[in-house]
Amino acid sequence: MNSFSDSYKAAGVDVTAGYKAVELMKSHVARTKIPGVLSGIGGFGGLFEPDLSGVKNPVLVSGTDGVGTKLKIAFLLDKHDTVGIDCVAMCVNDVVCSGAKPLFFLDYIAVGRNVPERVAAIVSGVAEGCVQAGCALIGGETAEMPGFYPVDEYDLAGFSVGMVDKDRIVDGSKVKPGDVLIGVSSSGVHSNGFSLVRKIFHVGEQNLNLHVEELGKTLGEELLTPTKIYVKPLLKLMEECDVHAVSHITGGGFYENIPRMLRPGQMARIEKAAVPVLPIFHVLQRTGGVPERDMFNTFNMGVGLCIALPADEADKAISVLKEAGENACALGEVKDGEGVELC
Repeated sequence: MNSFSDSYKAAGVDVTAGYKAVELMKSHVARTKIPGVLSGIGGFGGLFEPDLSGVKNPVLVSGTDGVGTKLKIAFLLDKHDTVGIDCVAMCVNDVVCSGAKPLFFLDYIAVGRNVPERVAAIVSGVAEGCVQAGCALIGGETAEMPGFYPVDEYDLAGFSVGMVDKDRIVDGSKVKPGDVLIGVSSSGVHSNGFSLVRKIFHVGEQNLNLHVEELGKTLGEELLTPTKIYVKPLLKLMEECDVHAVSHITGGGFYENIPRMLRPGQMARIEKAAVPVLPIFHVLQRTGGVPERDMFNTFNMGVGLCIALPADEADKAISVLKEAGENACALGEVKDGEGVELC
């Protein structure tokens, strides 16, 4: 590659660093290759041929998101190989809520300065997330933007496309009063609410490296724990149980996300004692003096997914999820009303 511009480099953009970053990330991208991938990275578009065998009416389902201010933790700790998992998770977990299997993912990394090794570390996390979700990383973009981002900072976003047979779409239309609500445990804060997290902990490099006995690890290790990817367990559950609706608990917590899977005139009655609240949320609430409602209106509180299904399938659903390696429990039920009631 003989492309090089001294003038562009003097302006803060080193195109050769971009080429090196692509070379370094190729081995990570290769891990995600699945049947259907028709192109490698480096082209102008990612090509994917979906397998339509057995699918009567294919419907594409897409999702896009970023990592948010959780990236500030990665900057302070100079650890960049896990935030890519968060980026993938925030997209594919949304896609699978509709019953769709994620097919492929593309990322967008905007940097103040292109450090090839750092970009490759970011992409290694993206690739790991794709492997966990069973989808392919078929492309992306790294944009060097000096003067827009600080030289040691970046933003990370992406999107995923999945597919589901139209007859198997999970859209909440079957939800009815009496349905049981099943909660699937989160791995921690995931990738939401970090503006409040950083304010509460006055986040800096020193306190991120402090060991917190209640957490069993340093604060930084806890906060950088990647978002759990639920694709494979949830698809398995949908094969074996009559899932009526699924809510991915992200920003806005219980109060914003759970009503999105309900029909008008329905409410979710949640038993607080049943919620498997993780230690990090106790630490956050106590340290920040955060009211309980604000906690449940900001964080996942230990529940990454909420699933509605018939009451007579609750035990089976919990068993299927546990066999798939997930901790799951009954949280409450669907009733007549509006919104969410914590009791």
